[in-house]
Amino acid sequence: MKSSTLSRASGLLAVGVIVSLVAACSSQASGPASGQASGQASGEAGGSSHAGVFSDSAIGATIAKLPQKTVGEVPVMRLANGLAPPTNRWFSGLVFGEHPLPVFPLPLSFGLTDTGFTFGLPEVTTTPNTIAGGNAPSVTIDAGARTSAITGYDDASVTIAHKASSGSTVGSTVIAEGSPLVSFTAAKKITLKLGQKFSQAGKGLYSATVGKTTYGLRTTGSVSKAGTGLSLADGATAVWFPVPVDGTLATVAAHAVPVTAVKLDYASGGATASTTLAYTTARSADTLIATLPHQQKSMITPPCTLGSYPSIYGTMHLCAAKTLSWTSPTVAASDTLDIGSLDSSQKAGLASTLAQDVAKTAALPADTYFGGKALYRLANLLMLANQLGDTAAAKTVGAKLSSALREWTDPTRCKSNAERCFVYDPKTKGIVGLTASFGSDQFNDHNFHYGYFLYAASVAASHDAALRTKITPVMNLLAADLASSGDSKYFPDRRGFDAYSGHSWASGYSPFADGNNLESSSEAVNAWNGLALWSSVSDNSALKKQASWMLASEAASARSYWTDFDTSDPVYANYQHSVVGLNWGGKRDYSTWFSADANAKLGIQLIPMSPVSGYLGGESKRIAKSVDEATLGDYKKQFGDYLLMYAALGGADQAKAALATARDLPEKFIDDGNSRSYLLAWILTRR
Repeated sequence: MKSSTLSRASGLLAVGVIVSLVAACSSQASGPASGQASGQASGEAGGSSHAGVFSDSAIGATIAKLPQKTVGEVPVMRLANGLAPPTNRWFSGLVFGEHPLPVFPLPLSFGLTDTGFTFGLPEVTTTPNTIAGGNAPSVTIDAGARTSAITGYDDASVTIAHKASSGSTVGSTVIAEGSPLVSFTAAKKITLKLGQKFSQAGKGLYSATVGKTTYGLRTTGSVSKAGTGLSLADGATAVWFPVPVDGTLATVAAHAVPVTAVKLDYASGGATASTTLAYTTARSADTLIATLPHQQKSMITPPCTLGSYPSIYGTMHLCAAKTLSWTSPTVAASDTLDIGSLDSSQKAGLASTLAQDVAKTAALPADTYFGGKALYRLANLLMLANQLGDTAAAKTVGAKLSSALREWTDPTRCKSNAERCFVYDPKTKGIVGLTASFGSDQFNDHNFHYGYFLYAASVAASHDAALRTKITPVMNLLAADLASSGDSKYFPDRRGFDAYSGHSWASGYSPFADGNNLESSSEAVNAWNGLALWSSVSDNSALKKQASWMLASEAASARSYWTDFDTSDPVYANYQHSVVGLNWGGKRDYSTWFSADANAKLGIQLIPMSPVSGYLGGESKRIAKSVDEATLGDYKKQFGDYLLMYAALGGADQAKAALATARDLPEKFIDDGNSRSYLLAWILTRR
């Protein structure tokens, strides 16, 4: 079964010194992405400082050749005209569906109501199998609105316009990942109804206590004597925030400056890849930024001394700064196992097993997930054949892989066929493969699916110049669907990749009350490995820089929150497992979409164990503990092959034991994207 989409595909819905408040500019209601036809927040309005990846002129001609078709049913969208539909985002639940759903701009939760919005600091609870911090509608603001719509977004922030029944905007709200602030800017004179009583705590400063949390309010407006009404002049701003239990209202309030946009910068090369998020404010003042554990490991940002917030991902520390910057270890993209050091008998054994794998290759599936995995399997067989000097096997596998890739990348094939081809969806702005699978027509899991295609195409094209020329136009579209950036009219920026969290999100429309989710962290890493490989084959330096950064970031987050999290953080005190199977915006589960078995919960974090999967290596005892829980000593189960490969990362002795077991592992426990020859070669290169 495929990860992270089974229930989605079937339609499951989860139903001191106080400085003067800096007033936001009057154009704030149009959002950080205002004035951009595509809706990506790039350039001076937020977004990335890098040159665009996949310009319209580079891909437009190929898109025009593809059939233009909306394959799946598109939900209602609360989105301003001209904005690219933000599928696969942490805030997608605000945009898509009959009713808006809560989202999680950590450390907060946030939700829209019929007349305004709610937000709060989630209460984090941990049980043996779940770490929960769901929606906390602690503070309620009634703006008298009748509808709301997203009018701008960038890599971390979202702007929401609240409209009266007449259609006029009454005000706008900005939220951002890492920001504990919720700011509202009036588009005209207005009185907001506050669901909680706010009492004056200083000039322009008010507070209310809800449960265990104190919430501050800074404003240039006036709060009524009853504490439940807030009057704002046209263009005036109010900003709310939770006070850390180990912080003070006055100190935090001094830096509660509203965010107007977030601008991304990144770099890759050398030993690390860096991420920098610049939180823009009206006067370039410091604002409040909360940091996650994976950022704290290598932060370049000044020390965070204003307090801390609990979160489901670990303790967040609060800073006063303009930027948040950190690094991740570089992961070198790879499509090759280093079998040069193997002795002649080992190579001979691999060659014999390779011949058997080539002979038993079945007809290739027609859907984008299993079809992509089948191409990936062939690519690894081709890689092994070339390294072993088996020209006959290389010719057989190469021909089959080449033929399949030519079929899939024929831009006109979908005009007469309903499988093994791609269309362009002009409504949701993306490439959809036919036959779709696991909700890929709803934009679920595009990175999982297309990562396999990009990997296979990179291997095949590197050995065949004519094939490279033939398949490049459509393969570039798959890459663009995942990794476009800049002012594109065809795609959103970096579909699904969350720069703040450092990882991608799987659900296209995110119809869940717990926010978006990601299950298979390893298939996400595989996507960026495939993307980086394709950037080299297609000689795209801008894509290579971006893909290398995404690969490093995703791998670091995969270890930080799925396979190697820091168990000393208090959030894990009652959690009884060494891995997490499924992470959401509002909870983390020891579970999967498709199986209750322990082997699945670890295995889905390993698949497909490509040559780049050495990033999963870590402390031998931690690996052994995870494998023991997943297998109970028996590898004759789903993902048994990948569990053996993971066990081999624990050291020479573990690799030796894994090799012996792998030789006799029944064929049915070798995944359809894997082969015994690749399984053995992978383990042999770990010894």
